[in-house]
Parts: sequence; structure tokens; C-alpha cells
Amino acid sequence: CDALFMAPPAMTRLAAATGETKYLETMDLMFWDTYEYLFDKNENLFYRDDRFKPDAEPLLLSANGKPIFWSRGNGWVLAGLARVLEFMPDDFLNKMKYEKLFKDMSAKLITLQDEKGLWHSNLLDPVESPEPESSGTAFFCYGLAWGVNNGYLDKETYLPVIKKAWEGLNGCLDENGQLHWVQLVGSAPAPVKYEDSVEYATGAFLLAGSEVVKLID
Repeated sequence: CDALFMAPPAMTRLAAATGETKYLETMDLMFWDTYEYLFDKNENLFYRDDRFKPDAEPLLLSANGKPIFWSRGNGWVLAGLARVLEFMPDDFLNKMKYEKLFKDMSAKLITLQDEKGLWHSNLLDPVESPEPESSGTAFFCYGLAWGVNNGYLDKETYLPVIKKAWEGLNGCLDENGQLHWVQLVGSAPAPVKYEDSVEYATGAFLLAGSEVVKLID
């Protein structure tokens, strides 16, 4: 599901820059093909890839028997949706489908935030992944804040979640401004250590900050 952050926003912006709708139409076709393959309509979350789907053999579950939904993978998707919606014309045929998906994922994700404002590497099993995870949290914070700022999400409902996430993320910074508790490069939930820090999480943190600052009265 990571690719839904990489390609769709670029193709949407290419369509906006050139006026050529073929880029948007191609993106739309591939996006919903991926959605049908990896999205769980009961959980309103994306599987990282087909290894984690309920029909996979062998069936991969967490140590506590829970389905595996990767925090950063879903963060890529939520952030990607925000960046697609930003440049998608209002009259595009399927825009309402993107809006609904963005809202459905957002509503699910706020139920999974922990008391410190963070999300864990394995979204549905924080017992297996008790450590905070800042890269997924940063993407969620960005997506939710963007949604409020652009009228897609209810401010009264989501602002407390965003504030809590931002406070939690700032708690992952050291005195030099380095972001910690970042799951290293991988393709599934994995243990995280305080000293783990990677640039993609810093980028997500800056994206989050660029939207959170707009919410300050």
C-alpha cells in the first residue's frame, strides 16, 4: 500500500500542471484496483501487501491472533489521499470516493490512538507492539490536520486527536530536534527502539507541522 503515497499524488499534480486528464484517469484506475486488492472494508484499513490478507497461506496474524495492519503503511495511504485531494478537480467523476475513503480511514484511526497521542507499529495489536512509533503517527497527524484545515473532517471531533498526536510527536524529539522511535525500513510491523531515527519520518513530521500550525488560533 506504500505506493499509494508515491504515485497517485504525483500523477494528480501532473494532470493539474499539464491539463491532461489522462494522467488522472490512469491514476484513478490503478488506485481503485489497489484498493480492491488490499483494503479491508470491515476494518477500514489497508493491508501492507497480500501476505497479510485473510485468504493468505499461511495466514499471518499477530502473536495475539489479531490481523496485521501496519501503521506506517496506512500512514502513507492517508497522507497520499490528502495530497491527491488537494489537486483533484471538484468535477472529477470519482472524487467523492476518495473523500469517503479519507473520512472512513480517519474515523477508524482515531479509535486506535493511545493515551500518549501516538499509534503503534501494529495498529490492531498494541500489546504486541507496545513501543511508540513516530513515522506512522506523523503521517496520521498530517493527514488529520490537513483534513480539518480543508473542511473534510469535523474540527470539534478531530482537533483534540491532532493536538494529542502533535504533543506525542514532540515528546519523541531530543534536545537537538532529532525525531526518535522511528520504525526502520521494512515491510511489516517490527519492534522500535528510542535510538531509531530515519529521514522519512522527519519529512512526515515536517508535513504534520505544516498543517498543525494552521490550526493555531
